Amino acid sequence: MQDSTPNDGTQPPSSSLGVHTLAEILSQPQCWADCLKRLESGETVPKIAKQFSPSQEWVFVGCGSSYYIALAAASSWGAITGTRARALPASELLLFPDLAFLGLKEFVPVLISRSGQTSEVLRVARLLKEKQIPSLAVSCASGEKLETLATTSILLPEADEQSTVMTRSFTSMLLALQYLAASLVGDAGFLKDLRSLPAVAQKVLRDLPIQVRELVRRNSCSDYVCLGQGPYYGLACESALKVMEMSQTYAQSFPTLEFRHGPKSIVNTSTFVTLLLSDENHDAEIEVLEEMKELGGKTLVVAKNVTARARAASDLAVDLDSTLPEISCLTPFVLAGQLVGFSNALKKGLNPDRPLNLSRVVLLAD
Repeated sequence: MQDSTPNDGTQPPSSSLGVHTLAEILSQPQCWADCLKRLESGETVPKIAKQFSPSQEWVFVGCGSSYYIALAAASSWGAITGTRARALPASELLLFPDLAFLGLKEFVPVLISRSGQTSEVLRVARLLKEKQIPSLAVSCASGEKLETLATTSILLPEADEQSTVMTRSFTSMLLALQYLAASLVGDAGFLKDLRSLPAVAQKVLRDLPIQVRELVRRNSCSDYVCLGQGPYYGLACESALKVMEMSQTYAQSFPTLEFRHGPKSIVNTSTFVTLLLSDENHDAEIEVLEEMKELGGKTLVVAKNVTARARAASDLAVDLDSTLPEISCLTPFVLAGQLVGFSNALKKGLNPDRPLNLSRVVLLAD
């Protein structure tokens, strides 16, 4: 069904609010399976393996949600390949190139853009081409300018959306970069783990939309905070962004333990705190959530395996119930944040498909 709603803030009838966004959130398990099938059967990954070495430094570049993909991908890349990786906003490379390129010798730039049209990413692509630095593009659209500027592209058309806000494109592009990392170092076990993710997400999504909707409905919160440490920090940033984009509600993201150092002063009964809980640092991180609950905050925790302590500290515990290694199970951690943003938008009578002031791609005048 083609959506003809103009992207000017005009809201369609309430019966159609968020129809595309919800469908795209719920489609993620199948979308991941389709993207993995494309990567496994195509020639793109072997081609990249011939062009680039996993031992080089990899620099992931994007804007907005794509930058948060870059943060999570850089953490994943280091864990999977054992080599150095970092993430940069495209604007940083454009405005402070001397600082951004400082210390870089042989490196692989990975340019992430759902549309393949994001102006700042295209400008970085042109800059790299002028410097004769080969680059890799990751996008959900074929035939766009980014594909022509990059040396090689990973394209995932299955993951594109009709909605303005990125949901399945975020998780699918992150999944593709994890798949690439494991492929380059021949980690068959990790690739097998990634194939298990659609089943993990499908199980979680059976009840999660209703659970999140009820939690949001019961609580009138004006401040939203998303916490995550290490590889979860980029996912926490993305979770906060979903709340801001879809529901026009103020949201912040912090490394989990950093929230104690000043920001916790905002916590009261109107604060909604989401924690993306790691296995490795469970006790240190759950202490933060316990503190926030004692201060009156409403709490949601997402964990690979929810402990009794985590359940006691949360108003809603999202248990992925997964035996997969931690780094291979990142993408399902953002499902709850997507649904919090969606549910809060509906509660406020807003259309998450077409948020005010936003467009699907940021196009700047040359």
